[in-house]
Amino acid sequence: MGVVPRMWTDPPEWVPMTETITPDLSGKVAVVTGSNSGIGKQTALGLAELGATVVMTARDAQRGGDALEEVRLRSGSDTVELADLDLASLSSVRAFAASHLERHDRLDILVNNAGLISGSRSETADGFEQMFGVNHLGHFLLTELLTERLVASAPARVVIVSSFAHRLAITGQRRNDLQTTRRFSSMGAYGRSKLANAQHALELARRLDGTGVTVNCLHPGSVNSHFAGDGDTTVLGALMEVVGRYVLISPAAGAKTPVLLASSTGPRVAGVTGGYFSHGRQWKPSRRARNQEEARWLWQESERLVGSPSAGPPPVGPSDGSS
Repeated sequence: MGVVPRMWTDPPEWVPMTETITPDLSGKVAVVTGSNSGIGKQTALGLAELGATVVMTARDAQRGGDALEEVRLRSGSDTVELADLDLASLSSVRAFAASHLERHDRLDILVNNAGLISGSRSETADGFEQMFGVNHLGHFLLTELLTERLVASAPARVVIVSSFAHRLAITGQRRNDLQTTRRFSSMGAYGRSKLANAQHALELARRLDGTGVTVNCLHPGSVNSHFAGDGDTTVLGALMEVVGRYVLISPAAGAKTPVLLASSTGPRVAGVTGGYFSHGRQWKPSRRARNQEEARWLWQESERLVGSPSAGPPPVGPSDGSS
């Protein structure tokens, strides 16, 4: 999610890249995480309007149900559904993945959108620093559990919502303190979690090269979203509430790039993998986001932390990330 003021990042005369042909997603299945509000809800709406069967996910049943009703009403689609997913719990991620694989025989689009920013250090149900755990590790495990189905459904797409804030992580990941147990800074930890999103996309694209599954990440623009005011922060949430309406773009505008990456048949998107997009076009991410060695290291460490079968038995608790 983007939290950097629009004046820092958005071209003053930005016009999103448009399609000359409206994509038809009929028969395709899409999963959008964090669909109960903001960019996620607008992305789910956009994909539903294009004909996709959309699986919206939310951790709050009431808010998720309200969003589901809205998306169904506005899209006119009866192929939109809601599923429970709490990315702060690896057991919830595994339960959602198992349920999806049982209910749907294909997966054409995976949009890893959900995210949060926290004003103080807290931990997930599995003992990981909250932002790293939710923004990166939860999505990392989810993607791994669904990768086989994505490949079987190819051509398919993975879209990962990063942020301009990944550029704040100028020294890269803290390999000796991946869980930010020392010198906690809200924006520092958030920036590293968004860098992790970009590095995940880089390594996943490399690993899936030639399978027909493309992987791209994006900065959605600096969006007036509710994610920083949902009890996750205090001062920052209040600030976003006050100034957001004046300096940030709407969630509908922020959803344009993820919808584009999920659906476009144009040459600037279709077949492109390993890219970083913003405002409807491809840009160069930070040097750290292009560091293939660090991306591979983060992948291996993430496998170990979430207890991937390929990484051996799950760890007793979160590691300090020492290499």
